[in-house]
Amino acid sequence: MELKLEPCTIRDWRKNDAESLAERANNRRRWLNVRDRFPHPYGIADARNFIERATSNQPEKNSCIEIDDSAAGGIGFRLGEDVHKHTAELGYWLAEEFWGKGVMTEAVTALANYCFEKFSLNRIFAGAYANNPASARVLEKSGFVFEGRLRNNVLKDAQILDSLLYAKTK
Repeated sequence: MELKLEPCTIRDWRKNDAESLAERANNRRRWLNVRDRFPHPYGIADARNFIERATSNQPEKNSCIEIDDSAAGGIGFRLGEDVHKHTAELGYWLAEEFWGKGVMTEAVTALANYCFEKFSLNRIFAGAYANNPASARVLEKSGFVFEGRLRNNVLKDAQILDSLLYAKTK
């Protein structure tokens, strides 16, 4: 997949992305906003392992967000199964140097549209931690609607946090 946007491109991960991925993902502020399976600190071995998994045939599709010919973040989706086969979960992260510039809103909008076109989906959902209003704004600007607050839903950095659930339907 390749989606050319302004100012980024969403494309498949490449082995030569490992260095820029490790550099940009190794950020504690970024880590505070993602799931713990995305480690911190984040080293070159983590980047290589991730790229190996992301380029294999898995039900989750992960893509690179490229800015200025370099990996600047990631965006992906996991297709639902069984009774949830018409849904997908969307997730994303972006290097801190690009926060607040509209990059992620463009990427989330484009990937959601791509998923609705390519797959037989009726719903795409995404979550944000309640202490991350910027992520909630990205989802709202991308056409996702707030569906609810999941109280005391996650444990992140020794804090119990609420999660905010957003969805976009066909």
